[in-house]
Amino acid sequence: MAESSNRRVKVKNKSPAEQNGGKMCLDQLSSEVVATIMTKLDVSSICAISLTCQSFRVCAQDIFKFLPNFHLLEIAPPIDRLRGLLLPNASLRSLKLDCRRLNESSIDYLLQPGLLELSLRNCFKFSGRLLSEVGARCKHLRSLYVSSIADNRGHLHDVCDLEELLRGCTQLEELILMFDVSIFRRPDFARVWTLASTKLTYLQIGYITQLMVTELLTPTTSPHHQPNHNINIPPPIFPNIHKLSLSVDYISNTMINIISSTLIHLTHLDLRDQPIVEPGLTFDLTDEGLQLLDKHGRLKHLSLIRSQEFNPTFFRRVTDQGILFMADRCTSIEAICLAGFCQVTDTGFKTLLHACKNLYKLKVFNGTRMTDLVFHDMYATSLALTLVSLRCCNLLTNSAVLQLALNTDLNVLDFRDSRNIGDKAVESISKLPKLKTLLLDGTDVSDVGLSYLNKGENSTLVKLSIRGCKRLTCRCISSLFNNGSNRGLRELDLSNLPDLTNAGVLLLVKNRIPLVDLKMRQCPLIGDMAVMALASMTMADGDRWHGSSLRSLDIYNCGGISKLAFQWLKRPYFPGLRWLGVAAAMNHELVESLGLNRPFLHLMTRGEELGTDKWDNLDDIYMHDYEEVDELEQWIFQQDDVDVDDVEDENEV
Repeated sequence: MAESSNRRVKVKNKSPAEQNGGKMCLDQLSSEVVATIMTKLDVSSICAISLTCQSFRVCAQDIFKFLPNFHLLEIAPPIDRLRGLLLPNASLRSLKLDCRRLNESSIDYLLQPGLLELSLRNCFKFSGRLLSEVGARCKHLRSLYVSSIADNRGHLHDVCDLEELLRGCTQLEELILMFDVSIFRRPDFARVWTLASTKLTYLQIGYITQLMVTELLTPTTSPHHQPNHNINIPPPIFPNIHKLSLSVDYISNTMINIISSTLIHLTHLDLRDQPIVEPGLTFDLTDEGLQLLDKHGRLKHLSLIRSQEFNPTFFRRVTDQGILFMADRCTSIEAICLAGFCQVTDTGFKTLLHACKNLYKLKVFNGTRMTDLVFHDMYATSLALTLVSLRCCNLLTNSAVLQLALNTDLNVLDFRDSRNIGDKAVESISKLPKLKTLLLDGTDVSDVGLSYLNKGENSTLVKLSIRGCKRLTCRCISSLFNNGSNRGLRELDLSNLPDLTNAGVLLLVKNRIPLVDLKMRQCPLIGDMAVMALASMTMADGDRWHGSSLRSLDIYNCGGISKLAFQWLKRPYFPGLRWLGVAAAMNHELVESLGLNRPFLHLMTRGEELGTDKWDNLDDIYMHDYEEVDELEQWIFQQDDVDVDDVEDENEV
C-alpha cells in the first residue's frame, strides 16, 4: 500500500510535459504566459491563435479588455461581428478600422475616452456628426484620421460638427480629414479653425478650395477697430504646423505666398491641384510664385503636383527661371516632387540637382523637356539619392539611367511610361545592391533585360512592375525566377502583357514565390488554368496552405476567365485574399455568388486599382500555418461562445 501511495504521489508530481510524453500542450500554458504572448500580437493574429486551443480562446476574450492597440484594416467587419472584439477598454490608446460596413449606430463602440490615436477609413455611412462625437468623447486624442465621411449619402457637413471636434480635441498633433471640406460654409469654416489645437504639427485635407485656404490663413482683426487705437492682433493660426498637405482646385501664387508667410515652422509642403479648365493668370502658379516659397528657410520636403484627372493641364506659366528662383531659396530641400511642369528644361532640373546638396528623393512626372543631359555629370555632385521617380519623361534614354545608377544607395526606381528606357538601363540597375522597388511600366524592356535581374540568392527586389511592356513574352517569368532568384519578391504586376500565358503562371507557381500582391489585369491569354494553379499552390516545407500567400489578386478583363475560375476563387482556396479584381460584366450572378461566399473580400468589378497600398509593411503580415481556412474570418463567423466555467471545470479535471 505504501509503495502504491508513493507511486500515486510521483504521478501527481510529474510535470505537464512528462505526463504527455515529454511534450508541452498549449492548453497547459499558464494564463499569464498566454496573456503576455497575446499583448505582443496584432488583432488578426490574436483571432487566429484563439482557434488553436480552448485556453487561448478564453484568454483572447479577456485580452481585448485591456489591449492597448486595436488595428483591423485588412477587412471591414460589420458591427454585429465587431461587438465581440471591440469591448470597453480603459487601456485602449490606438484604434484603426475600415468602417465601410459601419454606421452611426457603432459610435458608442468606436469612440472610447482613453484613445490617443484614431483612424477611421471609408466612413461612407457616417454623417458629419462623427466629428462632433469625436470631439465630445475623445478629449485626449493626439492623432485623428477620418476619410470619406458621407460620400455615399450626399450629406452636407454642418460646420458646427467641425467646431465641436476642434473645441473638444485640444491636444491634437495630427489631423487628417480625407474628404471634401469645401461644402462647409466658407466664412464659418475659417472662423472655427481658430479653435484648433496649438500643438497641431501636421494637417492634411482631402479637398479644399484655394480661396478657403487663403481665408483660413489670412490674419483677421475686428472690423470695428479705430485707426488710432491699439489693435488686438489675434494669435497666428497653426503656430506650430510643420507638415501641410492639401488637394485644391488651383495652386496659385496667392496661396503659396500666404502659406509661406503664415506657417513659419513649415518643413513639409505637399500641394496637389486638379483643374477642370485651364486656369487664368490670377488662379495659376508662375515663376513669381516659386520665388515666394520657403520664406523662413526651413522647408525640407516639397511636392507640387498638377493632376490631369479631369483635364490635361500643366503649369504652363512656370519656366526655368522659376526653378532657378526656387533652387536659390530652397537650398535645404531633401525631397522634391514636381508634376506637370511642361516648360521646364534641362537647365532648370540640373540646377535643382546641383543647388540642393541634401537631396535624396527626386520625383518628376510629365517632364516633357527633360533629357539625359540632366544627369550626365552626376559624379560631380555630392548627392546620395535613395529614391528616383521619372514618370512620363519620354526624352530620357538608357544613358540617363547609367548615370543615376552611380548612386549605390538607391532603393526605389520608377521609370513608368518613360518609353525609351530599355535593356541596357536594366543591366545597370541590376548592379544596385540595395534596390527593393523597380517600376518599369510601359518601357522598352524585353526578356533579355529582365534576365539581368536574375541574381540568384543576391536578389534584393521586393516589388516589381512591368505592366504594359509590349516586348515581354511568357519567357519573362523564367528570366526572373530561374535558379532560385528573386524569392524575396512580394509584389508583382504583370498586367497588360499580351503574350503572357497560363504557362508563365504555372512556372511562377512551380517556383513557389510567396507573393502578396499579384496583378494580371487585361492579359488576353490568362484564363482558368492560371487561377486553378494559383489556388492549388502550396509553400515549401510541406505547408498545406492552398492559394499561397496572396492578399491581392487582379485578373480584371483577362480573356480566358470563365465560370470554372470562380469556383476556385471561393473558400477554402486563397485563404488570405483580401482584394480581388474581376470583370462583373461577364456574369453578375457569379460575382454575387462569390461575394456571398467571401463577405469580407473587397471585390473590384469596374476596373478600379486594388487597394494594396494599405499594407505598409510586408514583414508585419501574419503568415497562417497549415490551416486551409482564414482564421480571422473563421473567428469572426463563430457564433457560439465558449462557456468559461466549462473550460475551468475541464482544467480542474
